[in-house]
Amino acid sequence: MIKKHCLFCDEIVPIQPEGDYDRYIGCSCSPCGFYSLLRDSYEPINSFPHQKKRNMLHLVSAYIREITDCDEKVTLSADDLESIVNSPNIPITIEDKGIRLLQYLYRHAEAPGKPVVIQPLSRNYNLTYSLNLQELVYIIDKLINEKVLIREGMNFKLTEKGWREVAASAGSKKLKPCVVLISDEEDLRKVWLDKLLTKIEQCGYQPRLLTHTNTHNREKYSLELIADSKMIIADLTGQSPEVYFTAGYALGLNIPVIWTVNSRDADKLFVQIKDIRPIVWETAEDLAVILQQRLS
Repeated sequence: MIKKHCLFCDEIVPIQPEGDYDRYIGCSCSPCGFYSLLRDSYEPINSFPHQKKRNMLHLVSAYIREITDCDEKVTLSADDLESIVNSPNIPITIEDKGIRLLQYLYRHAEAPGKPVVIQPLSRNYNLTYSLNLQELVYIIDKLINEKVLIREGMNFKLTEKGWREVAASAGSKKLKPCVVLISDEEDLRKVWLDKLLTKIEQCGYQPRLLTHTNTHNREKYSLELIADSKMIIADLTGQSPEVYFTAGYALGLNIPVIWTVNSRDADKLFVQIKDIRPIVWETAEDLAVILQQRLS
């Protein structure tokens, strides 16, 4: 099997080509699974300045770890990385990072006091979105002192107190996969990336922005991603036939679709507006408010 260097966890791992993507199998980013990276994105990411890699790549590794551990697929391109690391879902404080470790144990333990093996720790500091092993060890010691965690060698157990706290935490809820379909317009893509995706995420969804063009910094429409989604948002601005087709495919799978269109194109739609009843928006700020109301 072909092997390649994982850019996010720095391991040499088996890869499996699949269309325009490579599957990275069994690395620290997804020890029991895989993630997919657009092949043309590998060199652009590898060419990032050293400081940018240091600030970003460990967070992407942790993101992949958490999402795939929740049995959801991760398919990345270079253009996704900024939105991932700037997401409000990424923990920043030691307290929030500790909660992610407790949530991991909660997902894998059968009950309070039941052990979960984490070995070796040197391959698992992405469980807390940490930059290094030293921070993970510090977080573990802090949780032990707070009486929510017990460590016996490489066995980790939630106490009754820890179990209750995680069960009551809103952060233990899984984000539901959501696909946003748009045309290839660069300005439109920037609006969704900068102003709308984080608002969708705050409603409990993990949005992926798909366009028809297949370049190193854009992710192409994928029927597999559509089929795995719990919600589709189809923006008709720009009159892309692919948006209509892909959203129609989702409807055929009984996946809910929210239609949107900028007011400049509202009178130019291929189908009558009454047939799909899209949200007509003037500004990204207005659309964000409406989407949050609908998704909530």
